[in-house]
Amino acid sequence: MIEFAYPWSFVLLLLPVLVVWLAPAYKEKKHSVQVPYFARLVDVTGETPQSGAVILNRRNTQRFIVAFAWLCLVTAMAKPEIIGEPVVQQKSARDLMIAVDLSGSMAVEDFTTRDDKVVNRLIAVKQVLAEFAQGRESDRLGLILFGDAPYLQAPFTGDIDTWLTLLKESEIGMAGQSTAFGDAIGLAIGVFENTQTKNRVLIVLTDGNDTSSRVPPVDAAKVAAAYDIKIYAIAVGDPTAVGEEKVDLAVLDEIAKVTGGRSFQALNRDELQRAYREIDVLEPQLFDSQSFRPKTSAHYYPVALFFTVYLLSLFIVNLNFRLKIRGRQQ
Repeated sequence: MIEFAYPWSFVLLLLPVLVVWLAPAYKEKKHSVQVPYFARLVDVTGETPQSGAVILNRRNTQRFIVAFAWLCLVTAMAKPEIIGEPVVQQKSARDLMIAVDLSGSMAVEDFTTRDDKVVNRLIAVKQVLAEFAQGRESDRLGLILFGDAPYLQAPFTGDIDTWLTLLKESEIGMAGQSTAFGDAIGLAIGVFENTQTKNRVLIVLTDGNDTSSRVPPVDAAKVAAAYDIKIYAIAVGDPTAVGEEKVDLAVLDEIAKVTGGRSFQALNRDELQRAYREIDVLEPQLFDSQSFRPKTSAHYYPVALFFTVYLLSLFIVNLNFRLKIRGRQQ
């Protein structure tokens, strides 16, 4: 299928007609030769006297080449484009931010791996998050790490491998020893403000109470709800613990309720995996489809066609001229 980017250019095809119709014939002054006995010469030759101006007549071949050249030039100016088959691209319709607690309590070794090896909470979280992220290849993932304060480790990206690398590089205490849970929600809100996606999900993973936030978590959750951000809160600590290591399940439940999300409690690896599987079910991957047809410019084809016809005509004329000369010589 061929389309023209500038179809109005074909109006120029009428330009030569207007020039022939409206413009006067080209005249060129030349020196004349005075012939004595002009009347007698006319009688002898039998020629009819004519005016001094002579309009040269072109051959039909010349007229065709000139007209064809103009047609090819105007067609090239109209910029023909070859339209390819429709191409459908799918992109994520959801931005998913994951906030991970790096406070000192994440060093507690109360999780086991698949081979029954005891590891700390952060290592278990990394392993499960890696499996979760690899199953969300169509979502744009972001990563916030928080301790004394929250930090944006990875802005929203569709590059899952890079996201996983940044997650693996996170270490306990690199953001401080306390838990700024509410401020982490506030930072996530600020990041979501710069996105156009309407489906916004925040997964917060913590194992302790909020101890250093300037904004209480529930108040931050109310602001998040105003920005249509749904929060899923996962508690990985022991609710029977005391001090900063105790998980405030009531706060997590309230945060999830205010934003329309859910809260989960994971005391071991299996429960943590189950929480992420439930989030997968609650938040299936969404896609925005964009369809377009690739265009390839073909403006050089009519120009190449003209040069081919022109060179072919020159060859034919030259060949015909040589054959006539050879015929006369024989």
